[in-house]
Amino acid sequence: MKLGIVGLPNVGKSTLFNALTKAGAESANYPFCTIDPNVGIVPVPDFRLKLLTDLYHSRKTTPAVVEFVDIAGLVKGASKGEGLGNQFLSNIREVDAIVHVVRCFEDANVVHVDGSVDPARDIETINLELLFSDLEILERRISKTAKGARNDKALARELALLERLKAHLEDGKLAKSFEAADEDEEVLLHSLNMLTGKPVIYAANVAEDELADDAASNPFVGQVRTFAAAEGSEVFVICAQIEQEIAELDDEEKKLFLEDLGLSESGLEKLIKASYQLLGLISYLTAGEQETRAWTIKRGTKAPQAAGKIHSDFERGFIRAEVVNYQDLLDAGTYAGAKEKGLVGLEGKDYVVKDGDVILFRFNV
Repeated sequence: MKLGIVGLPNVGKSTLFNALTKAGAESANYPFCTIDPNVGIVPVPDFRLKLLTDLYHSRKTTPAVVEFVDIAGLVKGASKGEGLGNQFLSNIREVDAIVHVVRCFEDANVVHVDGSVDPARDIETINLELLFSDLEILERRISKTAKGARNDKALARELALLERLKAHLEDGKLAKSFEAADEDEEVLLHSLNMLTGKPVIYAANVAEDELADDAASNPFVGQVRTFAAAEGSEVFVICAQIEQEIAELDDEEKKLFLEDLGLSESGLEKLIKASYQLLGLISYLTAGEQETRAWTIKRGTKAPQAAGKIHSDFERGFIRAEVVNYQDLLDAGTYAGAKEKGLVGLEGKDYVVKDGDVILFRFNV
């Protein structure tokens, strides 16, 4: 999973990125200090992995990972070359979802690029820049497609879709609210990689003292939640500064620190949960003496395609999957014990993999 972190300058975007990845992207109280996109790979927290590793005495534990791409702060006019221009855009066209950090705290010591804190305005500013960039891409594609559309029915259909989409964006609507007429249009739409078509998770960045009650009384966060609900996006509340402090602690210290703040999980855990929810992702597990590992797949994936995540040969030569729920396996104490109790299912090609399944694939090529 690949997530792009965007936002105006000085909203806490790079501070959050540093905290999530411990990658040390420069962070300072002035715009454009993150000039090149920073990339960090973060393991997905999953308590099941340790339990299975202990059960099997696995030599190696491999979690699923998330790749974060931190993009330089955007300003009004970025798509026309203001600030750092639109050089960031190619980096986020490839992400699965956008994490949009929105400032929801007042602090006279931290300059706001537009002079005041106003989450709805800030979100609109970023969305407009993404929209203008999408329009630029579309216009180039239309110009290219129009040349061959006269003598090619497929290109003529593509041109009609592109022009409908362009009109939709020119109305100030995002690509995600555009309705494709059929499956072919859906495929074409997906291939365009529109920035405004990507799922969005809003990270409402608040002051430390508002974290415990999830910023219930913060009017700025209320604005973000209202905006997100209207477009079907996820929201999670964070304090980027606190996340940076948590990042320096070991697991035991982290747990105590969160308890002192009245929190049950870190911002990273909240973000990953929101991402999995938004993108419809789950994890299945493989376990043994050699390695215990988590594999991320789309909800609804069938066993052969899930096997293909490990190796294409597993999918090509798929025979069956031996499946046991991780909790059933732990309760039984051993794989053999789970088998004796009838907890291991022998599943075929139509089996839909569930979150927390521990799977042994049988294949032959």
